[in-house]
Amino acid sequence: MFKVKGMERVSRDAAISIKVNTPRGCRRIIDAAFDFARRKKRRKVTCVHKANVVRATDGLFLEIFNEVSQSYPEVQPDEANVDSLCQWLLKRPHDYDVLVAPNLYGDIISDLCAQMTGGLGFGSSGNIGSDYAVFEPTHGSAPKYAGMYKVNPIATVLAAKMMLEWLGETESAEKVERAICRVIEEGNVRTYDMGGDVSSLQMAEAIAAKC
Repeated sequence: MFKVKGMERVSRDAAISIKVNTPRGCRRIIDAAFDFARRKKRRKVTCVHKANVVRATDGLFLEIFNEVSQSYPEVQPDEANVDSLCQWLLKRPHDYDVLVAPNLYGDIISDLCAQMTGGLGFGSSGNIGSDYAVFEPTHGSAPKYAGMYKVNPIATVLAAKMMLEWLGETESAEKVERAICRVIEEGNVRTYDMGGDVSSLQMAEAIAAKC
């Protein structure tokens, strides 16, 4: 048996994971969320946490959120436990706008939101730092579908649209988004997850033709 700070005893056959949040890391992502809300004229930022149980790390995240929110008086601050949020996000999605969360919760919620909008084939993401950024579909590389031309490419195209926005190419980004919307609205070109049978390449070509 060995001792762990904050716990009586932990047996040697136990598995332990340590969650680390730093004030600087929390502040960066929370400030980025509020800055995004301000620039995009969004009405509310919701802090997703489990501070009532994970008191040290999530408690710090919520504390920093409350501090940062004071610098953005035009944006409404909000908070929600991650389990409660998953329920209400499905039931009343329009009650939410911008969500900010520690990495694990954000990873889970991003897949939930993708499914709410049609599936992972529509989910795009960006890993944005101070100087560099990487954009990709939320589903990642999906190697089991490699070479099959089956997967919906809209998530990849939307990731490219996000990259264009980050680069300041807003006009091009808007063209890409409009093209995607037109293809979906017309409903003539649909991959398997949309109830159709066209290939990834055919979907991409249809979007390109609308740009």
